[in-house]
Amino acid sequence: MRNIKLKISYHGKYFSGWQVQNDVVTIQNEIEKSLKKILKEDIKLTGSGRTDAGVHAIEQIANFHTKNHKIELKAFVLGLNSILKEGISIMDASEVDLEFNARKSAKRKTYLYQIHNNRVISALEEDFYYAPRYKLDLDRMKEAAKFFIGEHDFIAFAAAKNSTQTTVRTIYSIDWKTDGDKIYFEITGNGFLMKMVRNIMGTLLEIGNGKKEVDSIPSILESKNRSLAGATAAAKGLFLKEVIYA
Repeated sequence: MRNIKLKISYHGKYFSGWQVQNDVVTIQNEIEKSLKKILKEDIKLTGSGRTDAGVHAIEQIANFHTKNHKIELKAFVLGLNSILKEGISIMDASEVDLEFNARKSAKRKTYLYQIHNNRVISALEEDFYYAPRYKLDLDRMKEAAKFFIGEHDFIAFAAAKNSTQTTVRTIYSIDWKTDGDKIYFEITGNGFLMKMVRNIMGTLLEIGNGKKEVDSIPSILESKNRSLAGATAAAKGLFLKEVIYA
């Protein structure tokens, strides 16, 4: 057997998320169907994690096993890109140890959230930025974000249907960058619950517009009550930026 690792980028607007689902178009399903055309065998693709409908990826990682030893690595890149639906690109393919698992082997992930802090936004950018209807106080958001760093139970920031065994995660860093009206929020952790980043961002947006207090985060974490956190931020501003392995 061979174990092939893929680096994948995608435009989330065109898909109902990463994971295979019935009767909808997903990234995992489209790549598996394309791999079957190339390899003439059923393929199970393992991603580093799920992304929601509408969420983008700069670098998603996935792997699959195949009995085919004839196809060269560059053929996976060129061949898949020639038949995949618009909105998915295979950026690289490499052969890895049979034990490598894109999800279980991942050590850290970084997500990027993009905000256009001006209601007037270019049509060429509107798929990739969230543009709030109000001016944000970035200093308040930066101060509040510090409370997320460290190990916490993030159940208050998870989707209601979260099914993971533990909701404790560690956030290693949060970084902010600005470029005119554009705000870039990056968060790195050992893992993220379903909709966790979007719920964190939604809460920070409410702090940025004065609806919540800067020091409200610790009490929300302690409460473990999803209803106390902010509304889920729009998917179109979110990108899976990087997956880090040992």
